[in-house]
Amino acid sequence: MDIQVAVLCDYAADYQGKLCVQGAFDTLFARQFPVVHPACALALRLCLTPEDAGDHKLGISIVDEDGTPLDKEHMPIVGDLSVALPEGAAFLTRNLIMNFQGLKFDKSGNYCIDVTLDGEVVASTPIRLVLVPQDAPKA
Repeated sequence: MDIQVAVLCDYAADYQGKLCVQGAFDTLFARQFPVVHPACALALRLCLTPEDAGDHKLGISIVDEDGTPLDKEHMPIVGDLSVALPEGAAFLTRNLIMNFQGLKFDKSGNYCIDVTLDGEVVASTPIRLVLVPQDAPKA
């Protein structure tokens, strides 16, 4: 399995097999912590080959620098991924989109969104939370 795209964005959609991504980002600025980011999406594009055929577990977890999940109660988010390619197909692509609402970050620092397949990390997308001083000019 090849992860062709793993990006955090404002919005993503699958449009007739095409992955549409708007507003890709890796940094959020906040004047205070904790801070809640209202909505975003993780957009994934997977390229699957005959060797990937079968049933798998796909997991998603947002973790801080220490590896602590952002939401210990609900992460990792794990789902079933069944892979079956048409006979004779050399590859197959699939777009997966995970929408997040109300992500709460307790502190500034570096985080990452880990994507696992059968318990092994196959992609890691970084995200940085930056504290902006209260007296900093607004952009």
